[in-house]
Amino acid sequence: MTSSADLPILLSKMSLEEAYTMRTTQTWTVSLPPNLLREAERIAQEEDRTKSELVREALRLYIEERRWRKLQRETAARAQALGLQSEEDVTRLVHAGRK
Repeated sequence: MTSSADLPILLSKMSLEEAYTMRTTQTWTVSLPPNLLREAERIAQEEDRTKSELVREALRLYIEERRWRKLQRETAARAQALGLQSEEDVTRLVHAGRK
């Protein structure tokens, strides 16, 4: 077991990113089919990244894409409610709002 007296020594041996990550992440166990696991390991090795970094990036991209799709659905619903069916309708609405 590590004592609090050993902490400065341990922290001096790791990078700032490692120390930051150590304090702000949690472990999450994920099951993957063998072919997906092999592909992820191959990509991580090619990009000189850890599997954790690869999964974090994939989740960030997934969340960003999901938010974008939600925004598109909400915008499409608003456009439909306003009777907007074309780019010309949007242009007319913008010009009318500027007058």
